[in-house]
Amino acid sequence: MSTGPSAAAGSTSAALRHVLSHLVTPLLMCVGMGLAYLGAFHAPEPHDLRVDVVGSGPSAQVLAQTLQDKGHGALSVRTVADRATAVDHLRTQDSYGAYAPGRSPELLVATASSDTSATVVEKVFTEVAAGQGAPLKVTDTAPTADGDPTGQGIFFLLVAVSIGSYASVAVIGGAGGVLPLRIRAALAVAASLVVSVIGAVFAGPLFGLVDHGLGGLWAMAWLYAAGILLIGVGLHTFLKRWTTLGVMVLFVMLNFTSSGGIFRPELQPGFFGALHAFWNGAGFVEGVRSHVYFGGHALGGHLLVLALWFVAGIVAMALAGLAERKRRVAGTVAAPSAGELLGVRAGAETEEEIEEAVAV
Repeated sequence: MSTGPSAAAGSTSAALRHVLSHLVTPLLMCVGMGLAYLGAFHAPEPHDLRVDVVGSGPSAQVLAQTLQDKGHGALSVRTVADRATAVDHLRTQDSYGAYAPGRSPELLVATASSDTSATVVEKVFTEVAAGQGAPLKVTDTAPTADGDPTGQGIFFLLVAVSIGSYASVAVIGGAGGVLPLRIRAALAVAASLVVSVIGAVFAGPLFGLVDHGLGGLWAMAWLYAAGILLIGVGLHTFLKRWTTLGVMVLFVMLNFTSSGGIFRPELQPGFFGALHAFWNGAGFVEGVRSHVYFGGHALGGHLLVLALWFVAGIVAMALAGLAERKRRVAGTVAAPSAGELLGVRAGAETEEEIEEAVAV
């Protein structure tokens, strides 16, 4: 009779320890997401934001130098000889605004490159034109598609493709953990294909985020998703239930914040600007922008970034294969009862891991 309450208390205590141990993951996610998102987005300020002043005379030189000095590092101002050169700089993303002074001043921008950067530039030169007593004419040399008026639809497409990819990692790595690695690799490639097709449907016929170049967008979405899935499934061999947290750090916390989809590096702290140069989300966002709006300028570099992450996924799978092979060789046959107990525990952990990933 006395063992009942004691056993119940022991069961409650064990269950409580189990719950508390699993609360570590969402709390770490809370800290990580706060540090990443607030660190990247809470106070955007321009630094070395490249702009042009059109003109070669003394007045243009003086204006450029004045803006450079007053900006205290916010702007990087240079003069260009004519409007055609300024437009070329915008179309190659070599600048983010060009001001042509005169009786009817004009500001050239390229919102497809970054709507937020164009807004910052417009604010600066609206004040300049007002100081000269003239209204400012704004000309967009690279407008976005009608279905993406803010130019941020590509970023939210990145979010959708990323979530589909890293959530699939938990299913393939967890529920599919008993499958041979080659089958898990095939599932990862197949899942990435499905996710990329869904992304292309979102971008094209469903929401009209792009009005041409859909095939290239789909190819980049597949390469991006395949990299995430292969890396995640490979890491699952080593991280187990911590895989969800690991892929969240890699492909959400550091990825979304450095992608340039909301603010380009010139409006962010240096850490995220540095990540922008080689992180896979930036490769996708900038690659799509280049392909759809800028005639493929610098597209090769963005494709190289995506390809290198895909290669990293292949390496992760290869290392996982070696590790699993060593475990099989070193393993011993357990007693049936112990094996059954381990199987029950593994199944419970798999379900918990999948539920955590889907909830996130």
